[in-house]
Amino acid sequence: MPTLAASNRPEDLAASLSEVVGVENGAALLKTLREVKNQIIGNKTKKLQYLHLGAVPKIVSVLASASSGAADGGDSVIIVQAAAALGSFACGVEDGARAVVEAGAVPHLVRFLSHPNGKVIDAGARSLRMIFQSKFAPKYDMLPEENMRFLLSLLNSENENATELAVRIIAHSCDKREEQNALCDARVLQRLLHLLEGSLSQRDASLASIEAIVKNNSEVARTFASIDNGKSLGALTELIHDRYPRTRYLACMCLIAIGEASSFAHDLQTKTNLILVLAKLLEDSSEVGDDSPFALLDMIAGKEELQVQIVAINVVEKFCNYLEKGSIPPRRLQGILLALAELCSKSEICRGQLISPQFLNVIVDALQHENAGVRIAACTCLKNISRSVKNLCAGRFSNESFIVPLVKLLNDPSTSVQDATLGAICNVSIDFTSKKAAIVKCGGLPLLVQISKSIDPSLRLKSVCALRNLMFIADGTLKECIISELTISELACLICDSEHLIQEQALALVSNFINGSIDLIELVFAEDGLIISAVMRQLRSNFATQISIQGMFLLCNIAAGDESHKEAVLSYLIPLKSDEYAHLLIRFMQSKDKLLRTATVWCILNLTDPAGANSSDRVRRLQDGGIISQIKTMVNDPWLDCKFRVRKVLEQCMIPQSTRM
Repeated sequence: MPTLAASNRPEDLAASLSEVVGVENGAALLKTLREVKNQIIGNKTKKLQYLHLGAVPKIVSVLASASSGAADGGDSVIIVQAAAALGSFACGVEDGARAVVEAGAVPHLVRFLSHPNGKVIDAGARSLRMIFQSKFAPKYDMLPEENMRFLLSLLNSENENATELAVRIIAHSCDKREEQNALCDARVLQRLLHLLEGSLSQRDASLASIEAIVKNNSEVARTFASIDNGKSLGALTELIHDRYPRTRYLACMCLIAIGEASSFAHDLQTKTNLILVLAKLLEDSSEVGDDSPFALLDMIAGKEELQVQIVAINVVEKFCNYLEKGSIPPRRLQGILLALAELCSKSEICRGQLISPQFLNVIVDALQHENAGVRIAACTCLKNISRSVKNLCAGRFSNESFIVPLVKLLNDPSTSVQDATLGAICNVSIDFTSKKAAIVKCGGLPLLVQISKSIDPSLRLKSVCALRNLMFIADGTLKECIISELTISELACLICDSEHLIQEQALALVSNFINGSIDLIELVFAEDGLIISAVMRQLRSNFATQISIQGMFLLCNIAAGDESHKEAVLSYLIPLKSDEYAHLLIRFMQSKDKLLRTATVWCILNLTDPAGANSSDRVRRLQDGGIISQIKTMVNDPWLDCKFRVRKVLEQCMIPQSTRM
């Protein structure tokens, strides 16, 4: 007969679990299970050690072989100890919960909820309660009538662990509208409201379940708000001031979910209280402190009134003071930066508060953080702060210390970080002087060009956008540097990219490149006209309005050059042997889009400039192509910019030939 291991070493105990399974070894098995359970309670290191030794599947095999019908005897005691051990493995350690679930423990534990022995029921419910606090717990299908009946029996049980198990199952599994409606129809919300008066554990679980049931469901949210003539909302409002941080947090989440889902609107004072509670929870050392900034972010996203209120009650200042304290848990830091980024997305006042050397030092550190989520949040925050053209022009964003770590992130192994970095660089590079030079000096230009060739369309788009902004009113030296790195052929490829948004940005990039410099216009015709040919190909074959707008604005800029440039544009628009492009211009001028009409007329305005030596000939060719006739029909265009340029074109076309230069 097998004997107990001589020691209580985890290796020996894990090995003995295989040796002592069976009724004839009941005493030895019981002793081993109890010892394993006692060693792992509250000891994460021991839990991980036993997981590595494969103890969990062995304990689950004990449950599998145990009888579920006998009320007394050794089996019941063994089941209790085995269930308790599995619950301990699942408690507070996600790897433990995953191991318990993957070993198939849940069906056996559920089976024991119908056991005739109350201690077995209690042990099974307690263990399942621990499991269903984990993201690895299986989803419970509550829609079948039999399953709903079983869930309600647990919820209304006199056994506190069984009741809490039902609440945990709802919080974990209820994520469909049909499930929310079914639970509401079964009066589960009323039961959960009653459980708010129970133990701390029951209360917190009930709050999480209420949030799950009402979230994004207006009918259910209104039903909850009307329970006991609105007393349900009063109960939640009281709980946001509870002594326990997690209770306060969960109550806030419930109120936010109800406010989001229904036409019921909390008054500004209630919303302000929620903001203040969540901001205060930031100081809590538990997971609640990590989750609170994300809750605040969800609450204020896209809501200008609340964002103004946050600034007014000095929450931004509190966040900044907290950030300056030093070491902050990564998830918490990420949440704070994302919340501040949301506030800066529209509020000029908030941007002004964050453009300080102290806060930019925080950003610099966050850009170099080991956690990818923090790096993304820092980039997002920097992107939104730098939306302020007012502050950029005033030189309030003069600190360039963030440029070096920002450019380094273009090489980050995470494409999500690269994507966020490009978003920040897009905005920062609009700056009119120093930031452009700093980005180039730090090696950002070749990295941006390299990313513009990425297979990821989002990265390609944002890199081209960043290059476009670098080109914006840059000096000639920088422009030539950019085009030399990018190359004419690559730029032509981007103009013909498979993604319309990238085509649009590439065309705008070329417009920025040639703007204000006749010499640079020549490069549009370089290498056998690669760029101008790509532009005309897109105008001819692409029916996306934004592509046509950018293409016509580009031709407009080229036509603002010297005589050779005007002649070249006209030869592309109205070839001598084809009226295809004339029809193209007419179609653009008949467009419902005001910008496309304006860009097209503006291009014709530049072509008919009477100062040009060949302007009369160009006017004649435009008349022969039916272009001038179409323009005459636009003298009362509803868009004033277009109307003004239409009349200027007609004025220029009426100038006698003898007076032209």
